[in-house]
Amino acid sequence: MKKPHICEILDKQELTENTFDMVVSFPQSALPGQFIHVLCGEGVLLRRPMSICDAGRGWLRFIFDVRGEGTKRLAQHKIGDSLDILGPLGTGFNIEKKGEDTPIVLGGGIGIFPLLMLAKSLGKNTEAILGFRTKSLIIMEDEFNEACAHTHITTDDGSYGICGLVTDCLTNRISKGDVSSVYACGPMPMMKAVKKITEASGIYCELSLEQRMGCGIGACAVCVCKSNGEYLKVCQNGPVFDAREVDFDD
Repeated sequence: MKKPHICEILDKQELTENTFDMVVSFPQSALPGQFIHVLCGEGVLLRRPMSICDAGRGWLRFIFDVRGEGTKRLAQHKIGDSLDILGPLGTGFNIEKKGEDTPIVLGGGIGIFPLLMLAKSLGKNTEAILGFRTKSLIIMEDEFNEACAHTHITTDDGSYGICGLVTDCLTNRISKGDVSSVYACGPMPMMKAVKKITEASGIYCELSLEQRMGCGIGACAVCVCKSNGEYLKVCQNGPVFDAREVDFDD
């Protein structure tokens, strides 16, 4: 069983209102798509799962939205403070499946966070499709521009980039040819649509599932998902799955 690490906060930034970017010291290497389980502060019993945004020798980066008491406490920490972090956990993206043509990383909302490290690993011919509700919530565009050959930004209200859904943008991009694989993370309706689109096009696809977790190590079975008629634990068997293995309820 993995043991937690006591990690120093090396950097902290507020990217938008209620969205925070943290870099911490970390002694282990991590794979794109893996996550960490963080103790958020005094009085918060359960750890919170955080996607790994990027990592290097001796450090790890994660981004989170403040959505409840746990993440509120986490956001109150300062540079130099220590965090109790368990990880890295879960399975990462299978980069070997990217194919010979253009891999696409596709994310909506907080689903974009684990895709930056993946985009860097896939290579410069990668394209990104990133969806936000409105212009004021857009983050990390410059970083994806640097990592990818092209970054497509969509907004629900049309205030920036392409007006519409990331799935519409994906369909349009696939219609132009040379897409060899899709790696996606985001809300469940988006993931269902991505699975349907890629299956219809015969394109290999992996999905990183966003699921509420308890223990993070497969003991509590809070985060189960249905796969080929069976139930798998997202924290242990995932969070990344071959899209063909995920059974979404209609």
